[in-house]
Amino acid sequence: MLGPCVWGRWPCPPCCCGVTRRCPRHGGAVGRGAAGRGGRAPGGPGGGGRGAAGGRADAHRGRAQRLRRKPGRPTASPKPPGVGLGVRWGRGGAASAPRLQVVSYAPFTLLPSAVPSALFRQAYAVQQDFNLLVDAISQDREFLERALASTVKVDDFTARLFRIHLQVLEEGLAQSVFLGINRSDYMFDCGVPGVPALKQIEINTIAASFGGLASRTAAVHGRVLKELGMAEEASRLLPNNPSEGLASGIAKAWELYGSQSAVVMFLVEEVQRNIFDQRCVENELWNRNIRVIRKRFRDVFERGSLDEARRLYMDGQEVAVVYYREGYVPTNYNQQNWEARLLLERSRAVKCPDIATQLAGTKKVQQELSRPGTLEKLLPGRTEAIARIRATFAGLYSLDVGEEGDKIAATAIANPDQFVLKPQREGGGNNLYGEELRQVLEKIKDSPERTSYILMDKIQPQPTRNYLLRAHSPLKASECISELGIFGVYVRQGKELVMNEAAGHLLRTKAVEHADGGVAAGVAVLDTPYLVPSSPGSGAAALISTFPGV
Repeated sequence: MLGPCVWGRWPCPPCCCGVTRRCPRHGGAVGRGAAGRGGRAPGGPGGGGRGAAGGRADAHRGRAQRLRRKPGRPTASPKPPGVGLGVRWGRGGAASAPRLQVVSYAPFTLLPSAVPSALFRQAYAVQQDFNLLVDAISQDREFLERALASTVKVDDFTARLFRIHLQVLEEGLAQSVFLGINRSDYMFDCGVPGVPALKQIEINTIAASFGGLASRTAAVHGRVLKELGMAEEASRLLPNNPSEGLASGIAKAWELYGSQSAVVMFLVEEVQRNIFDQRCVENELWNRNIRVIRKRFRDVFERGSLDEARRLYMDGQEVAVVYYREGYVPTNYNQQNWEARLLLERSRAVKCPDIATQLAGTKKVQQELSRPGTLEKLLPGRTEAIARIRATFAGLYSLDVGEEGDKIAATAIANPDQFVLKPQREGGGNNLYGEELRQVLEKIKDSPERTSYILMDKIQPQPTRNYLLRAHSPLKASECISELGIFGVYVRQGKELVMNEAAGHLLRTKAVEHADGGVAAGVAVLDTPYLVPSSPGSGAAALISTFPGV
């Protein structure tokens, strides 16, 4: 089946797997695998190395000195067929010249990281409950108005989203099928002596990424372990295919929309650095004979339209599903893009997410959910689900103007290392910690601006050791912490929930010196969970001890 290549210029098989190359028609092969095979594009940050995550682990005999022989190179490069971990970089030239496209392998750990099996199972078990909760919030106008009342007064981005939400409700919803794809992120809190606890960091309800690359990471780590003579350990790695799970939700929404000729539209960034992750989901849809197009906000503004029934058309093609892979930060929007967003929200097309679901994922809503009685109102009669959800909550605190907000602000200023200050932003790298938290709170403690933030207890995970592999970064063992994400997918038609599933997992690991930031922010790397019966440190220590001197 043919479709646009990763470079978006001519029809070829959609590519996101281990054989990813620049179209021959457009000059020069990037190489085999998402990092190229020994060929680095001039001036680019990627390339080089031996495949996307390809080639052999230089440490396959467990000798740490060999790992350190060439610290500037990627050092672990398993290349099982069909596996690719890639990100794309672009370098602009003159207006008349094409952009230089460079592909590099996505950063990943050399070894899988230990995850307590009980907490891993707990995270999966609660995901369907979170799906129900997000869906309930998105349908509760009164709750959203109340929860965000203080935030919309001081945060213009949230306020503009909320105004579109109200405008669409006043006009009347044309959309009858609703699709939610979210990712609930956790850490393993060891702040209280004893058994570690699963604590939620946040739930992402728009553009939850890395489901595609996470589908390939276990195969990479399985190959590494086999190269190290640890075939038994490799066999214990769990299969994981979020891209198939996410695509199944999109496909169900497309089916319920009811037009076989309609397309799925990926709403993407101007610079699509994470295109390979998206292609994994896209390819799953092509395999189901569902046509996919990729458009930007400005394309929607210039060429999108609604008919009298509010069906959405792009370049004359009817759109059944709009899958947002951008639109979650203020920098995604100018006035034209806001107008394009309103056009999409007014349409009959299934939005993933619709704007109410995006608002359901804000930090302020997360904090309001922790108030006594709130979950009971949103999920009446679901006592067991409420208990599972509440067990994952860390301490969450409002900074609204008043005695409650004054008291917690003063506590955080006095004890800044015990809290995280979180703004209403997605995408990673926005939270404040320690001295920076104290300075910001001192500045805004007597201002309504503080209501644009919430406070959360700082989770205290137990560090483990691993190698973090990035292109052209020196190799060294690092003290690391990990974050587990569980993907959830649900589809509702009218009031009937027709799909509710946990769709796979994502493990990201970063060095302890980095307080915040994910893979896209250049801080965390992709990882695979290795389930162990006790604390996170035990299994990791067994794996890392393969390398002498670490």
